Amino acid sequence: MSYSKRSRYSRSPSPYRRYGRSMSRSLSSPRSRSRSRSRESSEVENPGNNLYVTGLSTRVTKRELEKHFASEGSVADVHLVTDPWTRESRGFGFVTMSTVEEANRCIKYLDRSVLEGRVITVEKVN
Repeated sequence: MSYSKRSRYSRSPSPYRRYGRSMSRSLSSPRSRSRSRSRESSEVENPGNNLYVTGLSTRVTKRELEKHFASEGSVADVHLVTDPWTRESRGFGFVTMSTVEEANRCIKYLDRSVLEGRVITVEKVN
């Protein structure tokens, strides 16, 4: 049961075994999952009342952010983005207003306003 070295090494290596890695054995290809579908559906779900807020202080709370935006209309939801380890605000968040008109009013009157001693920027989520 001896193999000659010549026949053993005469074949070229499998293209999937290059660099010591083998081909993925999963049935679904990661490239088959398209991001465009999720983007299209999120555009349909966002009628224009979702706002992106930047420049927030690390000390600002959801309640303070909601109170600041409530001056221009009814706030449906506030999401303050926090660091998962320190639980401290990362300086930006999202505010969802009840109507598109209220969101437009927030952009008009609250963009470049001061909250907790910092100038905040308010814009629509794309």
